[in-house]
Amino acid sequence: MKVVDLLREKGGAVSTVPKSLKLSECVIVMSDQNLGSLVVIENGDVVGLLTFREVINILAKRQKELRQGPTPPVAELLVGQVMIKNPITASLRDGVSEVHDLMIRNHQRYVPVVEDGRLVGIISFYDISRVIIESHVRENELLKSYIGEFPEVKI
Repeated sequence: MKVVDLLREKGGAVSTVPKSLKLSECVIVMSDQNLGSLVVIENGDVVGLLTFREVINILAKRQKELRQGPTPPVAELLVGQVMIKNPITASLRDGVSEVHDLMIRNHQRYVPVVEDGRLVGIISFYDISRVIIESHVRENELLKSYIGEFPEVKI
């Protein structure tokens, strides 16, 4: 399966923000819209990715500094200060399995999809896992039907 197939199935909706936006505003948007990530755009290009992981990391850093260290208060932080800079991206022609491998190697749970320099969607580790599991279930069902009488195993 290709990324284009996955996006066709799930849709290409993606939320973007500029790197100059306050982190606190992004947290509200992410919470209100139940988003795990926001793609950071500058002059039409993908320059970063903000996920709840970066939000949690900056909150933990502030807490470890007992809220008095060199890290600015969360209300003053801008997206550009905490985002993943130059995240890995995928194209519509990429295979889902190869994007899955990239996500694992880079510890990146969300991947913006860029085609001809334009952001066309975003896929998550959940999206890819769902597709892989559905594929395995279909394959398992085909094998069972090929074999014939196959005993059901309850787990």
